[in-house]
Amino acid sequence: MTARKPSRKSSDPIEVPPTAKPVTTEVTTPAAAPAAAPAPVEAPADAPPPPPAKRARARKTTAAATGTPPRPRRGGGSRNVLPATALDDADRGRLLAGEHHAPHDVLGAHPTPGGVLFRALRPFARSVTVLAGGKQAELQSDGDGFFSAVLPLPAVPDGYRLQVAYDDSTIEVDDPYRFLPAIGELDLHLIGEGRHEELWKALGAQPMEHQGVSGTRFTVWAPNARGVRVTGDFNYWDGTAFPMRSLGSTGIWELFLPGIGEGAVYKYDICRPDGSHTQRADPMARHTEVPPATASVVTASHHEWQDADWMAHRGDRPVHESPFSVYEIHLPSWRPGLSYRQLASQLPSYVRELGFTHVELMPVSEHPFGGSWGYQVTGFFAPTSRMGTPDDFRFLVDSLHAAGIGVLMDWVPAHFPRDDWALAEFDGRPLYEHSDPNRAAHPDWGTLEFDYGRKEVRNFLVSNATYWCEEFHIDGLRVDAVASMLYLDYSREDGQWSPNEFGGRENLDAVAFLQEMNATVYRRNPGVVTMAEESTAWDGVTRATDHGGLGFGLKWNMGWMHDSLVYMSKEPIHRKYHHNEMTFSMVYAYSENYVLPISHDEVVHGKQALVSKMPGDWWQRRANHRAYLGYMWAHPGKQLLFMGQEFAQGAEWSEGHGPDWWLLDETYEASGDHRGVRSLVTDLNAVYTALPALWQRDTAPEGFSWIDGGAAEDNAFAFVRYDADGSPLIAVSHFSPVVRHDYRIGVPDGPEAWVEVLNTDAARYGGSDVRNEGPLKPEAVPAHGRDTSLTLTLPPLATVWLRPA
Repeated sequence: MTARKPSRKSSDPIEVPPTAKPVTTEVTTPAAAPAAAPAPVEAPADAPPPPPAKRARARKTTAAATGTPPRPRRGGGSRNVLPATALDDADRGRLLAGEHHAPHDVLGAHPTPGGVLFRALRPFARSVTVLAGGKQAELQSDGDGFFSAVLPLPAVPDGYRLQVAYDDSTIEVDDPYRFLPAIGELDLHLIGEGRHEELWKALGAQPMEHQGVSGTRFTVWAPNARGVRVTGDFNYWDGTAFPMRSLGSTGIWELFLPGIGEGAVYKYDICRPDGSHTQRADPMARHTEVPPATASVVTASHHEWQDADWMAHRGDRPVHESPFSVYEIHLPSWRPGLSYRQLASQLPSYVRELGFTHVELMPVSEHPFGGSWGYQVTGFFAPTSRMGTPDDFRFLVDSLHAAGIGVLMDWVPAHFPRDDWALAEFDGRPLYEHSDPNRAAHPDWGTLEFDYGRKEVRNFLVSNATYWCEEFHIDGLRVDAVASMLYLDYSREDGQWSPNEFGGRENLDAVAFLQEMNATVYRRNPGVVTMAEESTAWDGVTRATDHGGLGFGLKWNMGWMHDSLVYMSKEPIHRKYHHNEMTFSMVYAYSENYVLPISHDEVVHGKQALVSKMPGDWWQRRANHRAYLGYMWAHPGKQLLFMGQEFAQGAEWSEGHGPDWWLLDETYEASGDHRGVRSLVTDLNAVYTALPALWQRDTAPEGFSWIDGGAAEDNAFAFVRYDADGSPLIAVSHFSPVVRHDYRIGVPDGPEAWVEVLNTDAARYGGSDVRNEGPLKPEAVPAHGRDTSLTLTLPPLATVWLRPA
């Protein structure tokens, strides 16, 4: 019959008293019709006579001394079976305490003189019967949930099953302890070497067919544990009957549970070195309960990808020579309450309408506290279940690819939270974190830093990076908080850190990890890009690993972001004193491959929204906002804009409610102001994508030249961008609230006329509509070191782009 499921689905352990209902463990398909009772097992005619049973050695301690209930006397069992040799007290005690490293050696079926010894551990069962070859034999009760007997059989029968009877039900199950390990020797070897690039296929809960039986293989790395058991909703959160076996020096524990499949909720019950127990979520779980519940969920993917063409061609052109305009999103708050599949019906069309080439998702890995925005991860291999299943997330990625939009995601290998059900001291000792408390504790966030020098931890993280790219078709990883990984003294005072082996402050283990991660991701996933959020002047962040660099494809330009926002926050009359804040970025623009980010970090509580950082009245703030975006899109480097800034939301972002979409409602009096800014972003992306001069040579000095970078009195900046063929585009940004007529700038030789291709002061964007109508003809008048020049009108607080007519 089918095992009765517990009504309680919580991951909290359920303490089952001796009078509780029976524990049912595996789910089996009921038979179509009642089968005839198997015949009792009889000894073969030629079987040798069994040896006399040995008397069990008397226990040296009393039940009262040990605190355990007295065992019932041996009883029950078929008349034609022989009593088994009593289980060694040490084995018995370790099994009951959950600290046995080799339960398969004593449980299950084993040849013995006189037949085959069967032993099962089934707490609260009334009886256990072996079913084999159409025959049955009831085992004797040994107390404490143990059942055993010697059956007069010549060999262990193939595919035997157990019939377990409880007070109110009887189930028929496969014995978990008759199966060989379900993980291969090659997997164990690669894990031991720290080089298993598909670790998610070897560890965690894997539904599978093993030795002809469907079930789930559970594997976990816990090298310091005295014992590990699987506990879940399939055994009333009592793992006594499911101890795992240790697979040698790798620290891997394994158990195949027949009949357990997708949807089962589980944790690992770990016996620490001091004998205490802790229940932990699976570090390799690919699905989890919805927070605040914390258990892991058995899952398998059934999604059929539709993006084969996208995947085949995403690497046709290097990202550095491609348009790359990113819309950053916090999925839970973009449209609060939507599931992954509901987002798939809205997000791709919105992003495509705006013209962005990519979305960047703030961390989607499972995290217990929503207020962390996903940056304190506990489930590194599981998309957060707040919005659906892993296949639902795959469906969202597939839908974005169908709309021609690449998917980037934030990845957080810098630290993890201290929750006592997750990674912290996972098996009773520092495991994923560094063993030195000063190295382990992150001083800023109250979290723990990974031990990048431990090969298994490094393997865990490297495989996690490739996992997202391969299992979810992610097109790029933005690695968070890289600076905190690179420096041993990051946010630490003297005396709180120790130098590396060469006496320096660099974290050499973290450097090696980042190099390995980047090299592995790029080798296995053509067309994927990695990006570093790195806020220092570390040399070679985007240099290839074989040239000594970290190997990232792109780096966030935090310096440009900071300096340019300082400039924009000043009143126009004072900007001339801060002119260098806008030009300094070009001094180092080609030292790395940069992304210009206006990210969530710049518009959260205490930072102000982008438009609110600008000085002046409402019209001037919007004009500054538009002019700044025009400058940003024209500046060398890729660009990223956080949600809500595309329509000049005035309020800071909060994960609790997301963007103020009501600002775009036509019934709102000022909606036109916000719609105008959004129209500008749409046009910026359209022109940007259409003109290679704006993206094709972002990382080459030949793709940029100043026309006039010193017009501080005018608050003006003029420069030229070039594509690979030398075709130019002129950008002039004017950050004064006045109109400047007949403003002369030097221009490249060649074009006979220039036309305005974008003007952030256009009326449709909410501007004053000061335009340069018609072609602008160059004159043989030297200016700014060039032989030809032209005059144009500079609108107030605006950016103008010109291209050859």
